[in-house]
Amino acid sequence: MSPVSTAAAPQAHVTRIQRVAATRGAEAWLVEENTVPVVAVEVAFRGGSAQDPAELPGVVGLMAALLDEGAGDLRAETFQETLEEKAIELSFSSNRDAVTASLRTLPENLDEAFGLLALALSRPRFDEDAVERMRRQLAAQLRRDALDPEDLAGRTFFAEAFPGHPYGRPPRGTVESLAAISREDLFGAHRRLFTRDNIVIGAVGAISPERLSGLLDRLLADLPETASLVPVPTVAPSAIGRTEIVTLDVPQTSIVFGRAGPLRTDDDFIPAYVANHILGGGSFSSRLFTEVREKRGLAYSVYSYLSPYDHSGLILGGVATRNDRAGQSIDLIRAEILRMATEGPTPKELDGARKYLIGSYALRFDTSTKIANQLVHLQLDDLGIDYVARRNGLVAAVTEDDVRAAARKLFGAGELLVVAVGQPVGLPGARVRPAPGSAESHAPAVETARG
Repeated sequence: MSPVSTAAAPQAHVTRIQRVAATRGAEAWLVEENTVPVVAVEVAFRGGSAQDPAELPGVVGLMAALLDEGAGDLRAETFQETLEEKAIELSFSSNRDAVTASLRTLPENLDEAFGLLALALSRPRFDEDAVERMRRQLAAQLRRDALDPEDLAGRTFFAEAFPGHPYGRPPRGTVESLAAISREDLFGAHRRLFTRDNIVIGAVGAISPERLSGLLDRLLADLPETASLVPVPTVAPSAIGRTEIVTLDVPQTSIVFGRAGPLRTDDDFIPAYVANHILGGGSFSSRLFTEVREKRGLAYSVYSYLSPYDHSGLILGGVATRNDRAGQSIDLIRAEILRMATEGPTPKELDGARKYLIGSYALRFDTSTKIANQLVHLQLDDLGIDYVARRNGLVAAVTEDDVRAAARKLFGAGELLVVAVGQPVGLPGARVRPAPGSAESHAPAVETARG
């Protein structure tokens, strides 16, 4: 059986996406590109911080941070020195839905690079000194971010939107939960996620399908066959219509707002994507930018975007403004959301959005690393190997009626969950509480009358 099948893709640098099978059951998507002597590989394992134990958030994040801190017979110092000697770039990260590895190397160092990646994925050491060092680093980051207004607004939003759900827990954990994580917890998370049936791979560069197939077998050799992921329920965000104020002594209020949005595989995702681009995703051309910044100078930046997770869809947005302008800013945002829901786009707005979204798509494929990342996300989102070839046609086909229908569903009556961090003025009916760890946090929370 040939390990290779192909699908065409029109983007520059993406002339052919090939399926490359490994004899051990998994496959990779490959864009072979020999004009630049570099190979970029992206690997993902489904699960992410949504797989953290409810009482111990941060396990998967700490585990991912430790994967290049020694593996197999190589302690952290030796592992890092080997990467440097061979000019191999290797990094790991995690989010709510996945753990990812990014590899970049020269073709002549592919054997060594895949050998180190295979060790990191299958035989991490989690040495006690490395665990303690990384634990301290992550805890220090959490302490620095604890009273950062933007970070605090985002954390509070997810806690309110997803109470009792894995998405409501902090992906990086807390200072207290990090301190409680043991090496056994790390090995347990690794065993549950890092398996052959749970891996997704994208590769780009000067590597043939046959060479990649052999390297995949090496990569998969020591991974167990089957993952044991905890089921995560698919839910809609809650608390829509509520306003939360977290008081913090800063001159500017940071606001995060949002409501339910589509999942990535929903039929109306592309029309909703176009609708959001017109509302707040289009940078200098969006309605929110025009009304909030350009006409009134209330904020330097205001934006919205679709955020489809594996188990919930969101439309999220943000703005930072002077405390005394917070109420005016969010009132304008609500008004523009409601206007989009009731009126839809103008023909000029729709034409501009389609042209921009079609023309800018190629920017996602202008480096090998970006292409590898896209190949993995197409697989994680189950969009099909031909999606790159189809995508711009899907955007071009969106009509005014499509966007109006998607906007009505997406924006509803304009209700939002709003979280404002600072000392905002003009947000009646908000529930008010002090920031954790602030001077006011020892006082009881106050809930004001709803206006």
